[in-house]
Amino acid sequence: MRKHLTTSIITYLFCSFCISGQEIPTVSDTTAAAANDSTAYVSAAEISSMTAMADSLQKSYCFAEAATIYKKAAKSTADSVLQTTLKDRLISAENGMNMMKFCSKPAVVARHMFSIEDFFLFYPLEDRSWRKVPNKLDSLGTHPFAKATYFPENAETVYFSAPDADGVMNICRTEFKDSLWSLPSLINESLTSYSDEIFPMLSPDGKSLYFASSGLYGVGGYDLYVSEWDEETGDWGVPVNMGFPYSSPYNDFLYMNTSDGKYTLFASDRGCPKDSVYLYVLEFENMPVRSALDNTDALKKLMELTPVDDPARMDNGSTVSGTITDSVDITRYTKKVSEVRSLRDSISNNNHALDRARNRFAESDNADERDMLTSEILQRESLIPGLQDSLVKVTAQLQQIEMEFLFSGVVIDPDKMMQEADKEVVGAASSYTFTKMSFGSPLDITVEKPVKKFDYSFMILPEGRFAENNELPEGIIYQIQIFSLSRKATVKDIRGLSPVFEHHSAPSKYIYRVGLFTTYKDVLANLNKVKRAGFRNAFITAFQDGKPITVQKARTLEKTKKDVYNIVIYHDAESLPELAVTAINQESRKDIAKSSSGGTVSFIVGLYDDLEEAERTCAALRALGLANISVVKAGEIEMANK
Repeated sequence: MRKHLTTSIITYLFCSFCISGQEIPTVSDTTAAAANDSTAYVSAAEISSMTAMADSLQKSYCFAEAATIYKKAAKSTADSVLQTTLKDRLISAENGMNMMKFCSKPAVVARHMFSIEDFFLFYPLEDRSWRKVPNKLDSLGTHPFAKATYFPENAETVYFSAPDADGVMNICRTEFKDSLWSLPSLINESLTSYSDEIFPMLSPDGKSLYFASSGLYGVGGYDLYVSEWDEETGDWGVPVNMGFPYSSPYNDFLYMNTSDGKYTLFASDRGCPKDSVYLYVLEFENMPVRSALDNTDALKKLMELTPVDDPARMDNGSTVSGTITDSVDITRYTKKVSEVRSLRDSISNNNHALDRARNRFAESDNADERDMLTSEILQRESLIPGLQDSLVKVTAQLQQIEMEFLFSGVVIDPDKMMQEADKEVVGAASSYTFTKMSFGSPLDITVEKPVKKFDYSFMILPEGRFAENNELPEGIIYQIQIFSLSRKATVKDIRGLSPVFEHHSAPSKYIYRVGLFTTYKDVLANLNKVKRAGFRNAFITAFQDGKPITVQKARTLEKTKKDVYNIVIYHDAESLPELAVTAINQESRKDIAKSSSGGTVSFIVGLYDDLEEAERTCAALRALGLANISVVKAGEIEMANK
């Protein structure tokens, strides 16, 4: 099985990028000294200035300097909301420092800038597989980056991103059943954060799910993550940040590996205007080698992702898809037509940009701006001879193919030829070929209607409810019997209790019990509530695997059950550090669940049948710096030390 990254290889990887050529800001002596002073509240304007400086340093890979200022700013304000924001940015800066220890260095095949409105159409995916938003899956269609939904024509299972009731984008899944698509459902808790998750893409083997998130731990903006399919649990595993050079303090998204196993593509707005993104093409790395970078300049150079100037590494043929496959000659002709159009567009765009630069130069009275424009004008003028020469050569090649058709009697379909030739092709004359696909037809699917699930939690409501299913679950179950009647009870009879179970014990006898309690402590705590609701003669009953037993026997069985344990980690964050997740998987591969109670966030690992195994895993986690951690018996989590 081919995997790009696995949890056992990648540990807690978060990375960043700086615009090529941008001057790295430095911390003034005054700011640096202030960072070491004792805490003192400062004005909102000073906090804003400090934050702007730290943000600039963060985007320039000066993570240590940024962290110092974020920390100082957080201590210098009494605004709790602002403190939370600054602490989150501090964590991002610290992540950047840690992730410099784990950097991969993929070979960059190509890089090209596209509009944010349609960059995804230049991915080597099935034509007409992107559907415009809003649609039936994304009813808002207002996200600044996710401008379309990936929904191939013959797909049977689709992963997509859609807004919830609060407008936050979540990854959902739907599958085709007979004539309907299933009701979209969230993947799992690990792949859901307080902020957006966008552009989910399955690996060719279907065992890795790549996506971008602005809510999981990273280094700012949208970072790239991968989640691996766990055959044992039948679910997606805890997502892992893809690390440098994929993630950055900018926005990185839409990661995919080509089906032929040759390339990796992803998009990023690092170094781009607000309305554009770079699309990077890298050589696929099956088992990437990671190494540490010990200085900012080295990281900055890596994150620039400059293409390798080696034509031998290019393989344009494997990346261009089309619909005409009738003839090698026709395919060759179609590509040549696209090259001619591409070169003409490049010349036209360059000339327009050159005219704009000359006009701005004539109107500007700023010396620095005139120097910058002079450099741009000279650069664009130098491109003209090469572009024109390429156009002459490619046009001659196209004419030669047409002459070959004429003498060999090759017949072409004009409609198909125009359909293929109208596709925009970028870079065909030089390196990797980006072919622009077409949007698919508007998404017209029928989705199942939501079915409200019955809540079996014990409640006293304005109007009582009978259980939808009167069967009892396996194991020890306690209920509270409220009455027996010679007729069926009505909603009015149960006085707001829910869920009420009906048992028909004789031709003219109906017994009614309320609740599903798994411990005697829980059922006892609710007995008086039932009595106060008007059922003064209510009493506790017990069952084992659906069969009645005495309450005493149930209590005895409950006490003699073998103890099982959980590890409780108090960690006020959306997810555990990847190093901790890796340690848990290496030691025991137990489930990890997140819990929030009374404002306290905890992560519960378990269940453990062996106390020694739990203690061993706990020790490994403490060695990673997680101090607030305990081993407790299952069911006694609320008693763990906080």
